[in-house]
Amino acid sequence: MTESIYLLIDQREGEVTPFTFETIAAAQSIPGNLPLTAVILGSQAGTGASKLSNYPFASVILVEDEKLDQYNPYRYVACLARLLREDLPGILMMAHTYQNLDMAPRLAARLDTALITDCVGFQGGEGNLRFVRQMFRNKVNATVEVDAPHPWIVTIQAGAFGGPYSGTAGEVQRREISIDDVEVRQQVLDTFQGTAGKVDLSKAEIVVAVGRGIKERENLQLVEELAEVLGAEIGASRPVVDNEWLGRERQIGSSGQTVAPRLYIALGISGAIQHVVGMKGSDCIVAINQDPNAPIFNLATYGIVGDLFEIVPALIKRLKEEQN
Repeated sequence: MTESIYLLIDQREGEVTPFTFETIAAAQSIPGNLPLTAVILGSQAGTGASKLSNYPFASVILVEDEKLDQYNPYRYVACLARLLREDLPGILMMAHTYQNLDMAPRLAARLDTALITDCVGFQGGEGNLRFVRQMFRNKVNATVEVDAPHPWIVTIQAGAFGGPYSGTAGEVQRREISIDDVEVRQQVLDTFQGTAGKVDLSKAEIVVAVGRGIKERENLQLVEELAEVLGAEIGASRPVVDNEWLGRERQIGSSGQTVAPRLYIALGISGAIQHVVGMKGSDCIVAINQDPNAPIFNLATYGIVGDLFEIVPALIKRLKEEQN
């Protein structure tokens, strides 16, 4: 039986990352209204706990240890395995980040249990819970049934879920879990931001994305002007990147970044599935396209059928007037 869900909080330098809130939303979407428990590891785990007071956790577990100051798979896996063996929740859920993807298979192997990665949805309910994950570059959704002892280890795809419901966190529990006996066979020498010098679209609040409808590189100036007025980042569909009009780091979709901004403006993007999987979690989607049958309109919150070279200049003009 899946009686409770533990959720590993992802934090960097005391700040809870946006991926965590998407994971909370994912857990809240599971049928059955199962109780959620937050788990925070680190040398100053209490800092992260203070960020969770407005979310409906039944309890918050803190494991504070100087040895957990920096991520180390041997220590983190040992700590989580010992905690999970003591408490036996139904699921341990976490964001599908590089760090967690390094740790989750090790943890599942340690516990001899199931690992379901990159989950985008759920079916059924308590006692019959199934997981939806994407395969073949997100072209096919697979429904996964699990036959393994609890706790199952589950990672959540970035951008697959919106924001969580608010509430009030329950009791904060400080747990003592010794990892003094853990043999560490690697050390972190330095940490760095993988997108240093580039752009991390996953953190953008507003994204203006451009597709083949922009026609030629010189027309990107119009997109840049709209992005500047909105304070937005610029994204692109694959054809724009393949033409080398924008850098690969700005590609959104199955072979690029996954984003979930508050506002996503799609300019001249048809809405092929390879692109949609990278932005379908956006709160508000505005699509501008000449083709009234473009698939992007099936996903859009607001759709405008028309010539982007007429609509975007008018939009820029109006936004500038509003700002003045």
